[in-house]
Amino acid sequence: MFARYKLYLMVLLMGGVIASILLFSIPSVSSRLAWRMEAAWAYLRGILQPIGDVPTSLPVTTLSTITPTLPIASPTTTTQSVAEAVKPPPTPSPTPLPVSVSLPSPRWEEQDWNNCGPVTLALYMRTFGWRGDQFDISDVIKPERPDRNVNIEELVYYVRNYAGWLFAEYRVGGSIQLLKTFIAEGLPVMIEEGFFLEQAYWPNDDLWAGHYLLLTGYNDNTQSFTAQDSFTGPDKLIQYTDLDANWKIFNRVFILLFLPSQKATVQRILDSDWDVNLNRQRALETAREEIEVNPLDAVAWFNLGTNLVYFNRYTEAAQAYDTARSVGLPQRMLRYQFGPFIAYFHSGRTDDLLVLTEYALQITPNSEEALLWRGWGRYRKGDTNGAIADFRAALEANRFYQDARYALEYLGVTP
Repeated sequence: MFARYKLYLMVLLMGGVIASILLFSIPSVSSRLAWRMEAAWAYLRGILQPIGDVPTSLPVTTLSTITPTLPIASPTTTTQSVAEAVKPPPTPSPTPLPVSVSLPSPRWEEQDWNNCGPVTLALYMRTFGWRGDQFDISDVIKPERPDRNVNIEELVYYVRNYAGWLFAEYRVGGSIQLLKTFIAEGLPVMIEEGFFLEQAYWPNDDLWAGHYLLLTGYNDNTQSFTAQDSFTGPDKLIQYTDLDANWKIFNRVFILLFLPSQKATVQRILDSDWDVNLNRQRALETAREEIEVNPLDAVAWFNLGTNLVYFNRYTEAAQAYDTARSVGLPQRMLRYQFGPFIAYFHSGRTDDLLVLTEYALQITPNSEEALLWRGWGRYRKGDTNGAIADFRAALEANRFYQDARYALEYLGVTP
Protein backbone atom coordinates (compact mmCIF):
# COMPACT_ATOMS: atom_id res chain seq x y z
CA MET A 1 0.00 0.00 0.00
CA PHE A 2 2.84 2.32 0.95
CA ALA A 3 4.70 1.51 -2.29
CA ARG A 4 1.59 2.38 -4.31
CA TYR A 5 1.25 5.67 -2.41
CA LYS A 6 4.91 6.49 -3.20
CA LEU A 7 4.29 5.72 -6.86
CA TYR A 8 1.26 8.01 -6.95
CA LEU A 9 3.28 10.76 -5.25
CA MET A 10 6.14 10.41 -7.73
CA VAL A 11 3.73 10.52 -10.68
CA LEU A 12 2.08 13.60 -9.21
CA LEU A 13 5.44 15.34 -8.69
CA MET A 14 6.62 14.47 -12.19
CA GLY A 15 3.34 15.71 -13.58
CA GLY A 16 3.87 18.99 -11.75
CA VAL A 17 7.39 19.33 -13.14
CA ILE A 18 6.22 18.61 -16.68
CA ALA A 19 3.33 21.04 -16.31
CA SER A 20 5.74 23.71 -15.05
CA ILE A 21 8.08 23.15 -17.97
CA LEU A 22 5.18 23.39 -20.43
CA LEU A 23 3.88 26.54 -18.76
CA PHE A 24 7.32 28.18 -18.83
CA SER A 25 7.57 27.39 -22.54
CA ILE A 26 4.67 29.80 -23.15
CA PRO A 27 6.27 33.29 -23.29
CA SER A 28 3.36 35.18 -21.75
CA VAL A 29 3.03 32.68 -18.91
CA SER A 30 6.79 32.47 -18.41
CA SER A 31 7.03 36.23 -18.10
CA ARG A 32 4.34 36.42 -15.43
CA LEU A 33 5.63 33.43 -13.47
CA ALA A 34 9.24 34.64 -13.54
CA TRP A 35 8.18 38.07 -12.35
CA ARG A 36 6.10 36.60 -9.52
CA MET A 37 8.93 34.30 -8.46
CA GLU A 38 11.36 37.22 -8.41
CA ALA A 39 8.87 39.28 -6.39
CA ALA A 40 8.50 36.42 -3.91
CA TRP A 41 12.27 36.13 -3.52
CA ALA A 42 12.57 39.90 -3.01
CA TYR A 43 9.95 39.78 -0.27
CA LEU A 44 11.67 36.82 1.40
CA ARG A 45 15.01 38.66 1.30
CA GLY A 46 13.29 41.64 2.90
CA ILE A 47 12.08 39.45 5.75
CA LEU A 48 15.45 37.79 6.33
CA GLN A 49 17.38 41.04 5.95
CA PRO A 50 15.02 43.94 6.73
CA ILE A 51 15.39 46.99 4.49
CA GLY A 52 15.41 50.34 6.24
CA ASP A 53 15.96 53.87 5.01
CA VAL A 54 18.91 55.00 2.92
CA PRO A 55 21.87 55.20 5.34
CA THR A 56 22.48 58.74 6.52
CA SER A 57 25.66 60.73 7.05
CA LEU A 58 24.85 64.04 8.75
CA PRO A 59 22.88 64.22 12.00
CA VAL A 60 19.44 65.67 11.31
CA THR A 61 20.07 68.36 13.95
CA THR A 62 22.75 69.97 11.76
CA LEU A 63 20.56 70.42 8.70
CA SER A 64 19.06 73.78 9.69
CA THR A 65 22.54 75.34 9.73
CA ILE A 66 23.44 74.33 6.17
CA THR A 67 23.97 77.13 3.68
CA PRO A 68 23.97 76.07 0.02
CA THR A 69 27.14 77.10 -1.80
CA LEU A 70 28.29 76.19 -5.27
CA PRO A 71 30.51 77.49 -8.06
CA ILE A 72 29.11 79.95 -10.57
CA ALA A 73 30.65 78.06 -13.45
CA SER A 74 32.91 75.18 -14.31
CA PRO A 75 36.63 75.97 -14.59
CA THR A 76 36.57 75.77 -18.40
CA THR A 77 33.57 78.07 -18.90
CA THR A 78 34.33 81.47 -20.43
CA THR A 79 33.19 84.78 -18.97
CA GLN A 80 30.66 85.22 -21.76
CA SER A 81 29.22 81.75 -21.25
CA VAL A 82 29.02 82.32 -17.48
CA ALA A 83 26.70 85.25 -18.08
CA GLU A 84 24.73 83.16 -20.53
CA ALA A 85 24.54 80.28 -18.06
CA VAL A 86 23.17 82.18 -15.10
CA LYS A 87 20.66 84.41 -16.87
CA PRO A 88 16.98 83.33 -16.87
CA PRO A 89 16.15 80.71 -19.52
CA PRO A 90 15.11 82.33 -22.81
CA THR A 91 11.56 82.11 -24.02
CA PRO A 92 11.64 78.89 -26.06
CA SER A 93 9.33 80.18 -28.79
CA PRO A 94 8.98 83.71 -30.24
CA THR A 95 5.22 83.20 -30.64
CA PRO A 96 2.63 81.94 -28.15
CA LEU A 97 2.20 78.20 -28.10
CA PRO A 98 -1.12 76.62 -29.09
CA VAL A 99 -3.47 75.98 -26.19
CA SER A 100 -3.34 72.27 -26.95
CA VAL A 101 -1.41 69.91 -29.23
CA SER A 102 -1.98 66.21 -29.84
CA LEU A 103 0.61 64.30 -31.84
CA PRO A 104 -0.18 60.86 -33.34
CA SER A 105 0.16 58.11 -30.76
CA PRO A 106 2.49 55.24 -31.69
CA ARG A 107 1.30 51.64 -31.55
CA TRP A 108 1.33 50.90 -27.84
CA GLU A 109 3.24 47.97 -26.35
CA GLU A 110 3.09 46.74 -22.77
CA GLN A 111 6.44 46.52 -21.06
CA ASP A 112 8.09 43.22 -20.34
CA TRP A 113 9.59 42.55 -16.94
CA ASN A 114 11.78 45.54 -15.91
CA ASN A 115 11.66 46.85 -19.46
CA CYS A 116 10.08 50.31 -19.34
CA GLY A 117 13.19 51.97 -20.78
CA PRO A 118 13.52 49.82 -23.92
CA VAL A 119 9.79 49.72 -24.60
CA THR A 120 9.34 53.48 -24.18
CA LEU A 121 12.25 54.07 -26.53
CA ALA A 122 10.62 51.64 -28.97
CA LEU A 123 7.38 53.67 -28.82
CA TYR A 124 9.39 56.84 -29.42
CA MET A 125 11.23 55.39 -32.42
CA ARG A 126 7.92 54.21 -33.91
CA THR A 127 6.87 57.84 -34.23
CA PHE A 128 9.65 58.03 -36.86
CA GLY A 129 8.57 54.86 -38.67
CA TRP A 130 10.80 52.35 -36.89
CA ARG A 131 9.30 48.85 -36.96
CA GLY A 132 11.08 47.07 -34.12
CA ASP A 133 9.94 46.24 -30.61
CA GLN A 134 11.26 46.47 -27.08
CA PHE A 135 13.25 43.25 -27.35
CA ASP A 136 15.31 44.53 -30.27
CA ILE A 137 16.53 47.18 -27.86
CA SER A 138 16.74 45.21 -24.61
CA ASP A 139 18.72 42.40 -26.27
CA VAL A 140 21.48 44.94 -26.85
CA ILE A 141 21.47 47.10 -23.73
CA LYS A 142 19.70 44.86 -21.20
CA PRO A 143 20.41 41.25 -22.18
CA GLU A 144 19.31 39.81 -18.80
CA ARG A 145 15.60 40.18 -18.02
CA PRO A 146 16.12 40.56 -14.23
CA ASP A 147 18.19 43.72 -14.88
CA ARG A 148 15.97 46.35 -13.23
CA ASN A 149 17.40 49.54 -14.65
CA VAL A 150 18.37 50.98 -18.02
CA ASN A 151 20.14 54.33 -17.94
CA ILE A 152 19.54 57.30 -20.19
CA GLU A 153 23.06 56.86 -21.60
CA GLU A 154 22.29 53.27 -22.60
CA LEU A 155 19.14 54.30 -24.44
CA VAL A 156 20.95 57.04 -26.31
CA TYR A 157 23.76 54.58 -27.11
CA TYR A 158 21.26 52.25 -28.77
CA VAL A 159 19.83 54.95 -31.02
CA ARG A 160 23.22 56.27 -32.06
CA ASN A 161 24.61 52.83 -32.83
CA TYR A 162 21.59 50.90 -34.12
CA ALA A 163 19.39 53.61 -35.63
CA GLY A 164 21.96 56.03 -36.96
CA TRP A 165 19.45 57.75 -39.24
CA LEU A 166 18.07 59.36 -36.07
CA PHE A 167 19.80 61.89 -33.85
CA ALA A 168 19.59 61.33 -30.09
CA GLU A 169 20.38 63.86 -27.38
CA TYR A 170 19.59 64.16 -23.70
CA ARG A 171 19.67 67.13 -21.38
CA VAL A 172 18.78 67.86 -17.76
CA GLY A 173 16.99 70.70 -16.01
CA GLY A 174 13.97 70.74 -18.32
CA SER A 175 10.75 72.64 -17.73
CA ILE A 176 7.06 72.25 -18.47
CA GLN A 177 7.29 75.10 -20.98
CA LEU A 178 10.19 73.43 -22.77
CA LEU A 179 8.33 70.13 -23.07
CA LYS A 180 5.30 71.92 -24.50
CA THR A 181 7.47 73.78 -26.99
CA PHE A 182 8.95 70.58 -28.40
CA ILE A 183 5.54 68.97 -28.67
CA ALA A 184 4.16 72.08 -30.38
CA GLU A 185 6.97 71.72 -32.94
CA GLY A 186 5.89 68.14 -33.65
CA LEU A 187 8.56 66.47 -31.50
CA PRO A 188 7.52 64.01 -28.75
CA VAL A 189 9.77 63.97 -25.68
CA MET A 190 10.82 61.08 -23.45
CA ILE A 191 11.42 61.70 -19.74
CA GLU A 192 12.47 59.70 -16.70
CA GLU A 193 10.34 60.12 -13.60
CA GLY A 194 9.46 58.61 -10.26
CA PHE A 195 6.16 56.94 -9.41
CA PHE A 196 4.64 54.75 -6.72
CA LEU A 197 4.04 51.02 -7.04
CA GLU A 198 0.75 49.44 -6.11
CA GLN A 199 2.24 46.54 -4.19
CA ALA A 200 5.03 46.21 -1.66
CA TYR A 201 8.06 44.09 -2.58
CA TRP A 202 9.34 43.81 0.98
CA PRO A 203 8.13 44.75 4.47
CA ASN A 204 8.34 48.52 4.97
CA ASP A 205 8.64 49.13 1.21
CA ASP A 206 8.19 52.85 0.50
CA LEU A 207 6.82 51.83 -2.96
CA TRP A 208 8.81 54.47 -4.90
CA ALA A 209 10.39 53.42 -8.22
CA GLY A 210 11.71 54.93 -11.45
CA HIS A 211 9.89 54.93 -14.77
CA TYR A 212 10.02 56.32 -18.32
CA LEU A 213 7.24 58.16 -20.17
CA LEU A 214 6.80 59.34 -23.75
CA LEU A 215 4.93 62.66 -23.97
CA THR A 216 2.90 63.17 -27.16
CA GLY A 217 0.52 66.00 -26.31
CA TYR A 218 -0.52 68.71 -23.90
CA ASN A 219 -3.60 70.77 -23.06
CA ASP A 220 -3.44 74.05 -21.16
CA ASN A 221 -7.19 73.96 -20.49
CA THR A 222 -6.82 70.77 -18.46
CA GLN A 223 -3.21 71.56 -17.43
CA SER A 224 -2.15 68.10 -18.50
CA PHE A 225 0.20 66.16 -20.77
CA THR A 226 -0.74 63.11 -22.81
CA ALA A 227 1.70 60.32 -21.97
CA GLN A 228 2.37 56.91 -23.45
CA ASP A 229 2.91 54.78 -20.35
CA SER A 230 4.18 51.26 -20.94
CA PHE A 231 2.91 50.17 -17.52
CA THR A 232 -0.57 51.70 -17.26
CA GLY A 233 -1.53 52.17 -20.91
CA PRO A 234 -1.58 54.60 -23.86
CA ASP A 235 -2.75 58.22 -23.91
CA LYS A 236 -2.73 58.77 -20.15
CA LEU A 237 -3.38 62.30 -18.88
CA ILE A 238 -0.89 63.65 -16.32
CA GLN A 239 -1.26 67.03 -14.62
CA TYR A 240 1.57 69.50 -15.18
CA THR A 241 2.21 69.82 -11.44
CA ASP A 242 2.28 66.05 -10.88
CA LEU A 243 4.61 65.48 -13.80
CA ASP A 244 7.07 68.13 -12.64
CA ALA A 245 7.11 66.75 -9.10
CA ASN A 246 7.78 63.22 -10.33
CA TRP A 247 10.28 64.40 -12.96
CA LYS A 248 12.33 66.54 -10.57
CA ILE A 249 13.72 63.50 -8.76
CA PHE A 250 15.61 62.58 -11.95
CA ASN A 251 17.08 66.07 -12.38
CA ARG A 252 14.33 66.75 -14.96
CA VAL A 253 16.20 64.75 -17.59
CA PHE A 254 14.74 64.33 -21.07
CA ILE A 255 15.63 62.50 -24.29
CA LEU A 256 15.12 63.96 -27.74
CA LEU A 257 15.04 61.94 -30.96
CA PHE A 258 14.94 63.85 -34.22
CA LEU A 259 15.75 63.64 -37.91
CA PRO A 260 18.73 65.47 -39.42
CA SER A 261 16.27 67.89 -41.02
CA GLN A 262 14.96 68.77 -37.52
CA LYS A 263 18.32 69.53 -35.93
CA ALA A 264 18.06 73.30 -36.50
CA THR A 265 14.64 73.32 -34.81
CA VAL A 266 15.97 71.46 -31.79
CA GLN A 267 18.95 73.80 -31.52
CA ARG A 268 16.70 76.85 -31.73
CA ILE A 269 14.42 75.58 -28.97
CA LEU A 270 17.25 74.53 -26.67
CA ASP A 271 19.12 77.78 -27.30
CA SER A 272 22.12 77.86 -24.92
CA ASP A 273 21.10 74.49 -23.48
CA TRP A 274 22.34 72.92 -26.71
CA ASP A 275 25.75 73.38 -25.08
CA VAL A 276 25.95 70.47 -22.62
CA ASN A 277 28.13 72.36 -20.14
CA LEU A 278 25.81 75.36 -20.06
CA ASN A 279 22.84 73.06 -19.73
CA ARG A 280 24.42 71.43 -16.67
CA GLN A 281 25.31 74.81 -15.25
CA ARG A 282 21.72 75.98 -15.52
CA ALA A 283 20.47 72.76 -13.86
CA LEU A 284 23.00 73.31 -11.07
CA GLU A 285 21.69 76.84 -10.57
CA THR A 286 18.11 75.56 -10.49
CA ALA A 287 19.00 73.08 -7.74
CA ARG A 288 20.69 75.83 -5.73
CA GLU A 289 17.65 78.10 -6.07
CA GLU A 290 15.32 75.31 -4.94
CA ILE A 291 17.54 74.72 -1.90
CA GLU A 292 17.38 78.42 -1.02
CA VAL A 293 13.59 78.19 -1.07
CA ASN A 294 13.58 74.99 1.00
CA PRO A 295 16.87 73.95 2.66
CA LEU A 296 15.32 70.57 3.52
CA ASP A 297 14.53 69.67 -0.09
CA ALA A 298 16.32 66.31 -0.36
CA VAL A 299 15.74 66.03 -4.11
CA ALA A 300 17.22 69.47 -4.78
CA TRP A 301 20.29 68.55 -2.71
CA PHE A 302 20.62 65.29 -4.62
CA ASN A 303 20.32 67.10 -7.97
CA LEU A 304 22.92 69.61 -6.79
CA GLY A 305 25.28 66.72 -6.06
CA THR A 306 24.63 65.12 -9.43
CA ASN A 307 25.33 68.33 -11.33
CA LEU A 308 28.48 68.93 -9.30
CA VAL A 309 29.67 65.42 -10.19
CA TYR A 310 29.33 66.40 -13.85
CA PHE A 311 31.87 69.19 -13.24
CA ASN A 312 34.18 66.81 -11.32
CA ARG A 313 33.64 68.74 -8.09
CA TYR A 314 33.49 65.55 -6.08
CA THR A 315 34.05 66.85 -2.54
CA GLU A 316 31.24 69.41 -2.86
CA ALA A 317 29.04 66.80 -4.51
CA ALA A 318 29.63 64.36 -1.64
CA GLN A 319 28.62 67.06 0.85
CA ALA A 320 25.42 67.73 -1.11
CA TYR A 321 24.65 64.00 -1.14
CA ASP A 322 25.30 63.89 2.62
CA THR A 323 22.51 66.38 3.13
CA ALA A 324 20.15 64.61 0.73
CA ARG A 325 20.69 61.34 2.58
CA SER A 326 20.15 62.93 5.97
CA VAL A 327 16.91 64.61 4.92
CA GLY A 328 15.71 61.34 3.41
CA LEU A 329 15.69 59.62 0.01
CA PRO A 330 13.53 56.86 -1.51
CA GLN A 331 14.77 53.34 -0.84
CA ARG A 332 15.29 52.51 -4.52
CA MET A 333 17.09 55.78 -5.37
CA LEU A 334 20.46 54.06 -5.78
CA ARG A 335 18.97 51.53 -8.19
CA TYR A 336 18.70 54.30 -10.78
CA GLN A 337 21.19 57.07 -9.94
CA PHE A 338 24.86 56.50 -9.13
CA GLY A 339 26.30 59.95 -8.61
CA PRO A 340 26.88 59.28 -4.88
CA PHE A 341 29.07 56.26 -5.70
CA ILE A 342 31.22 58.39 -7.99
CA ALA A 343 31.42 61.34 -5.60
CA TYR A 344 32.35 59.30 -2.53
CA PHE A 345 34.94 57.27 -4.44
CA HIS A 346 36.70 60.27 -5.97
CA SER A 347 36.58 62.31 -2.73
CA GLY A 348 38.29 59.46 -0.87
CA ARG A 349 35.29 58.55 1.27
CA THR A 350 35.51 54.82 0.72
CA ASP A 351 33.59 53.85 3.85
CA ASP A 352 30.57 55.85 2.68
CA LEU A 353 30.87 54.26 -0.75
CA LEU A 354 30.84 50.75 0.71
CA VAL A 355 27.90 51.50 3.02
CA LEU A 356 25.80 52.82 0.15
CA THR A 357 26.70 50.08 -2.33
CA GLU A 358 25.90 47.41 0.26
CA TYR A 359 22.53 49.05 0.83
CA ALA A 360 21.87 49.30 -2.92
CA LEU A 361 22.74 45.61 -3.38
CA GLN A 362 20.48 44.61 -0.51
CA ILE A 363 17.60 46.04 -2.55
CA THR A 364 18.90 45.17 -6.03
CA PRO A 365 21.39 42.27 -5.77
CA ASN A 366 22.11 42.22 -9.52
CA SER A 367 22.76 45.96 -9.95
CA GLU A 368 25.85 46.01 -12.17
CA GLU A 369 26.56 49.62 -11.21
CA ALA A 370 26.46 48.96 -7.46
CA LEU A 371 28.58 45.83 -7.93
CA LEU A 372 31.11 47.81 -9.95
CA TRP A 373 31.48 50.57 -7.36
CA ARG A 374 31.54 48.17 -4.41
CA GLY A 375 34.35 46.46 -6.29
CA TRP A 376 36.29 49.71 -6.57
CA GLY A 377 35.67 50.38 -2.89
CA ARG A 378 36.97 46.93 -1.97
CA TYR A 379 39.99 47.40 -4.21
CA ARG A 380 40.82 50.68 -2.48
CA LYS A 381 40.56 48.88 0.87
CA GLY A 382 43.07 46.28 -0.34
CA ASP A 383 40.57 43.49 -0.94
CA THR A 384 41.59 42.67 -4.51
CA ASN A 385 39.91 39.27 -4.57
CA GLY A 386 36.62 40.82 -3.40
CA ALA A 387 36.95 43.50 -6.08
CA ILE A 388 37.50 40.90 -8.80
CA ALA A 389 34.47 38.94 -7.61
CA ASP A 390 32.32 42.09 -7.77
CA PHE A 391 33.57 43.08 -11.22
CA ARG A 392 32.85 39.59 -12.54
CA ALA A 393 29.40 39.63 -10.94
CA ALA A 394 28.71 42.99 -12.61
CA LEU A 395 29.72 41.54 -15.97
CA GLU A 396 27.52 38.52 -15.34
CA ALA A 397 24.58 40.83 -14.60
CA ASN A 398 25.18 42.60 -17.92
CA ARG A 399 27.66 40.95 -20.26
CA PHE A 400 27.93 44.16 -22.30
CA TYR A 401 28.91 46.31 -19.31
CA GLN A 402 32.15 47.86 -20.48
CA ASP A 403 33.00 49.52 -17.15
CA ALA A 404 33.20 46.11 -15.48
CA ARG A 405 35.29 44.73 -18.34
CA TYR A 406 37.67 47.68 -18.04
CA ALA A 407 37.94 47.15 -14.26
CA LEU A 408 38.98 43.52 -14.72
CA GLU A 409 41.46 44.44 -17.44
CA TYR A 410 42.86 47.17 -15.17
CA LEU A 411 43.57 44.50 -12.56
CA GLY A 412 45.11 42.24 -15.22
CA VAL A 413 42.38 39.64 -14.85
CA THR A 414 40.56 37.78 -17.58
CA PRO A 415 36.88 38.79 -17.65
